[in-house]
Parts: sequence; C-alpha cells; structure tokens
Amino acid sequence: MFKQIFRKKEKVTDATDANALLDFADEANLPDKAPDPFHVTAEAAKKIKSLIKEEPKATGLRIFVIGGGCSGFQYGFAFAEELEEDDTNVQQHGASVVVDNMSYQYITGSEIDYKDDLQGSSFVIRNPNAKQTCGCGSSFAYG
Repeated sequence: MFKQIFRKKEKVTDATDANALLDFADEANLPDKAPDPFHVTAEAAKKIKSLIKEEPKATGLRIFVIGGGCSGFQYGFAFAEELEEDDTNVQQHGASVVVDNMSYQYITGSEIDYKDDLQGSSFVIRNPNAKQTCGCGSSFAYG
C-alpha cells in the first residue's frame, strides 16, 4: 500500500506542470524586445521621414519635455543627430524618435501623431498621463 502511495507521488512530481512553468518562463518564449514606451502613428512617421530628408545630419525626431507653458510642462521638438548614452530610440514605421532620460518618464504611454488641418500642421502628443492640457496642445500638467 505504501509503495502505491509513493509511486503516485512520484508520478505527480514527475508531472509536466513544473516543466511547463519553466518553459513558460524560458527566454525562448519571451519577445525579443520590450514593448515600445510610446506609439508613433504612420502619419507622424511619414512626416519625420520627409523632414529628415531635408536635414543632412538628422537621424530622427527628438522629443523633449521642459518646464514652462500654460500648464507647467511643454513638449519640444528637434532633429536628433546623434544618440546620447541615456537616450531611448524608438523605431516605428521606418522612422526614429529619440527621447532623453528625463523626458522619458513624461512621454511613456503617449501617442505621437502628426496633424495637418485648417488650424495648421504640427506634431501632436496624446499623453494619457497628462492631468491637464492647454488649448494649443503643446503644454501639459503632469501628476
């Protein structure tokens, strides 16, 4: 009788549940890279690529956050020419968007878009973490 109990235990410990859990956590089952910290729309990527063609040293669009504006912080845009050590470079739709380490925390989860309408043309950042934005869309309150 005891032999049967121990044999059943052996069968349970030999079960593939533990192996399945290890396989699940195996690096081979994980994606090659972490998800991007923000999303670049196809329209924004198209505009970035067209602007870069006009700037010989530019490799992408640099987005940064500085203090100021109507709501406390504002977005800034420049051409990215070289990557700094603490930069995050996101490649989407064939375009490169670079964010420095300080600005990264304010941009995470955002969508970078480009609009061209009767009010003008500009990059637009839809930031789900912004508590308040101003009418022009380039200034926001965080936290």
